[in-house]
Amino acid sequence: MEKKQITVAESQSDEDLDTSGLLAGPDVGNTEKKMTIGLLHLIERLLMLVVVLMTIGGAISEILTVYKAQTINLADILLMFLYAEVISMVAVFYADRKSVFVYPIFIAITALARLVILQGKEMAPENILFEAAAILLLTFAALVIVHVRKSSSS
Repeated sequence: MEKKQITVAESQSDEDLDTSGLLAGPDVGNTEKKMTIGLLHLIERLLMLVVVLMTIGGAISEILTVYKAQTINLADILLMFLYAEVISMVAVFYADRKSVFVYPIFIAITALARLVILQGKEMAPENILFEAAAILLLTFAALVIVHVRKSSSS
């Protein structure tokens, strides 16, 4: 006896395979849509306020630590720069939402540079090379984002 295997595509008609209705989602009324978007914007603004307050708290804590130690080193300056970039990112978020995507990349570059500076002598040379490559990759990503944004606005 010869057995014939039937594939799923052969066993179902084209009508059974129509998934266009599944991707559409439920029909949402205009009022519900506006309320949902408004609520999400409110949550977004509250979270941005929390980010700003936590960043200011971290900066004040770092300033107090530097004051107590009576020394300032490059790692402290880079950390303050990270705090300033986070505040800038929130400001740009409110001024021009299109530019927000590049700021986390700048923050990551600064954080990686700070890590290399803090642990440079204690790290294995290949790890420093990997982190430098990550900084280079992030730099290219930022350049591409800025270039694409300028090209699309022209």
